[in-house]
Parts: sequence; structure tokens; C-alpha cells
Amino acid sequence: MQITRLNLPRRSVGEGPVWDVAEQALYYIDILEQKVLRWHPQSDERREWLVPSMIGSMALRESGGAILALVDGIHTLDFDTGEVSPLALMEPASSAVQLADGKVDRAGRFVFGTSHRKAAEPVGGLYTLDRGEIRQLDSGLTLGNGPCWSPDNATLYHADSMAQAIYAYDYDLANGAASNRRLFFDTTPYGPIPDGATVDAHGDMWVAICEGGVVLCLSPEGEVKRVIDIPTRLPASCMFFGPDLDRLFVPSIDPSFLGRDPAEGDGWAYVIDGLGVQGLPEPRYRG
Repeated sequence: MQITRLNLPRRSVGEGPVWDVAEQALYYIDILEQKVLRWHPQSDERREWLVPSMIGSMALRESGGAILALVDGIHTLDFDTGEVSPLALMEPASSAVQLADGKVDRAGRFVFGTSHRKAAEPVGGLYTLDRGEIRQLDSGLTLGNGPCWSPDNATLYHADSMAQAIYAYDYDLANGAASNRRLFFDTTPYGPIPDGATVDAHGDMWVAICEGGVVLCLSPEGEVKRVIDIPTRLPASCMFFGPDLDRLFVPSIDPSFLGRDPAEGDGWAYVIDGLGVQGLPEPRYRG
């Protein structure tokens, strides 16, 4: 196994990576700088789009472009023009809540969390966007993060970062319903913030523990299979990428965003090679 710092620009809050298999390009975001970023590893071509507000997550859209979880709801992004347009706004709107991490299920819905803007009160929830309509799946969360699914689609994972808890739900792919929330893993021994996550082809979860400086590999039973130390205390997410989906991309957070000394590092992006496992292709939003 080898961990390498990538020659990509330093970011304030690097988050939400999405690997596009067709284009062989990696998309990710900078929450604080309000940017969508694209990197083509083979050519090293890079592009970025500035969006109107802080961005919690993004996904590629089957009809082209992307959808963005902005402060007030879901918007579309036209990659050619850079135009951002509302698609489905949160109702009722709340000045205390903002949209957070999200991913697309294998039926083409966008499932996303919301969080309290100061990460202090359990006023966030879990939502799904299905063909332009937002529906709530869960409530009582402080900071939603890391939605991802088991390979058989029967289990949805989603964390409340402030509770140091990763939850599992029974998931009905046919209608997008989530039920039977239970604790899947308590991250307390490894760090306080379970952040972005993904599931590999074997069904193991890979999750970045921000403030803990590690990426964990967890079995479907919630057992720790691997603990990988990252050269930063603040890894923010992880996603398999590359032609064989066998490289793990790990963006991170600049500590000045958290009010700490920038000399602590980081804000760089890392790649982990030689893990011996493959990820699963990311679906696109249909709608």
C-alpha cells in the first residue's frame, strides 16, 4: 500500500468526490470556496465552476451536467455555460439548516443529509430527491454525512458526524424508503467526525474520520478490518477511482477553516494505491 499527496491545488474544504467512469474524470467540491472541481488523471486537465453559495455535495446527472446541494436546496449546473438553476428547494426553508453530503442510489435518486449550520443542534435530517421532488426519510440529525449503499441495495449507511455515529437503515430501492435506523458503528475510538464514505464491491465500507487522521474499512457487520493513517488529521471523504476503480481518492480540510493554525496542515488531496479492492461505479441522477 502506498499513500501519495496529489499535485492538485490546496482546498479549504475538499469534499464529495464522484468518479465518472465514462469520462474517466474525478469531480469533487470545495464547500467553503463554493466550487465544483474536475480533474482528469490521465491528461491532468483541470476545470472548476464557481457556484452561488456554499455547496454540500454534488452528483452527475443522466441528462447532462450536475445537480448541486446548495444552501437552500437542489440546483442544476450546466457544465458548458456554468449556469446554475434551481431544481427543488427545501420547504419550508430554514436559516438554521443547510444541505450536506449526498449520493445517488442505483435507481437514480439523490439521497442527501442536512445539518445545523453551527453543527450544534439536531435539526438536520435525511432526504431523497426523486424526479424533482424532495421527500424526508429521517430527522433528528446534527450533521448528516457519508450516505452510501451495500452492493445489494438493501442497506443504506448514513452518519451523524456530531454524534460520532454511523447508522444503517433498511433500504427499499423500489420506492426509496429507509427504515429501521440502528447504530452500525461508533467512531469514538478513532476520532470524532465520521465524514464521507463509500462501499466497495465486497460490501465493505470505507469512511474518512475527520479529526482522527484515518480512513477505516468496516465490514458489513461493523467490524474494523483496516485502519489507514493519512498524513493529515482532517481527511474529509474517500472515493474509489481510476480505470479499475482500485485507487482511493482522499481530499482533506485546511485547519484554518476550523479556526486552527494552518501550519497543522492540510487541504491537500491524497491517493491510496495497492489496497487490493475495487469500488463500485457511481450512478447518475435521473430527473
